[in-house]
Amino acid sequence: EDELSRSSHSNPGKSLVNGIKTNPASNSPKSSLPVPMGPPVYVDLAYIPNHCSGKNTDPEFFKRVRASYYVVSGNDAANGEPSRAVLDALLEGKSHWGENLQVTLIPTHDTEVTREWYQQTHEKQQELNIMVLASSSTVVMQDESFPACKIEF
Repeated sequence: EDELSRSSHSNPGKSLVNGIKTNPASNSPKSSLPVPMGPPVYVDLAYIPNHCSGKNTDPEFFKRVRASYYVVSGNDAANGEPSRAVLDALLEGKSHWGENLQVTLIPTHDTEVTREWYQQTHEKQQELNIMVLASSSTVVMQDESFPACKIEF
């Protein structure tokens, strides 16, 4: 309770949800004013927020955050990670770019959702110049091994 009190005094009347100023009486960014439109942001690498769960990422994210590489985390099907809706949002958002820049999608885990999405949307991915990078390397650390990807810029 003390920490909550301190945080409201340090920033009275304002809070951030996903980087958007919101009304403290509302916990949902959807009830706040819409984010003003602006030019897209181009980055080399973007990590899809929230383990690719669909709670905070929609086609608008991919329309505005244009990356050469998107990292897709998430390996918890029970919590919707990764989300098929987010992967579909990438296709939808990229279709609005108006330019055919190469995009590489880097999944951190080999999941059933990712495999099904890849197979079912492969033609659309090719049309939009999206490449899904499959891991062909394995990292071995003591008693654990896992797939890994190497990215060079």
